[in-house]
Amino acid sequence: MMRTTDIAPLYRLTVGFDRLLDLMEQTSRVEPMTGWPPYNIEKTAAESYRITMAVAGFGPDEITLTQTGTTLLVTGQKNESDESRQFLHRGIAGRSFRQTFNLADHVSVTGASLDHGLLVIDLVREVPEALKPRRIPIGAGSPAPARIEGRAEAA
Repeated sequence: MMRTTDIAPLYRLTVGFDRLLDLMEQTSRVEPMTGWPPYNIEKTAAESYRITMAVAGFGPDEITLTQTGTTLLVTGQKNESDESRQFLHRGIAGRSFRQTFNLADHVSVTGASLDHGLLVIDLVREVPEALKPRRIPIGAGSPAPARIEGRAEAA
């Protein structure tokens, strides 16, 4: 038996967690996965990731990668223009696919390659300097407020 949880009350108890709550709500609405094409997600370094998808039979011109904000969409559409081929058995799947990956903030695709039927997508998380932790100096014995490094004073 599948149980659902109503997270609507969390929206009024939190500030700034909208994206996290939206992702939690989205998981309850996810359609059953077809399992095709199979893929791996691995962490290759502290801030680097790799998605490897098994897309045998697809060429680079038949696969499209699109990143919009924090969503990566991978689609595959076979070009079946060669009608002169007659298959006696067709065991290599050539059906179209659409796979969506939700990425964390500041994660972007740095490259993709297709080799031996494996689509490899490299990703990296790059936090902008403005969002990284910074040290704030504490002034001693001065009645004026301490100046924060890296910020210009307003005139």
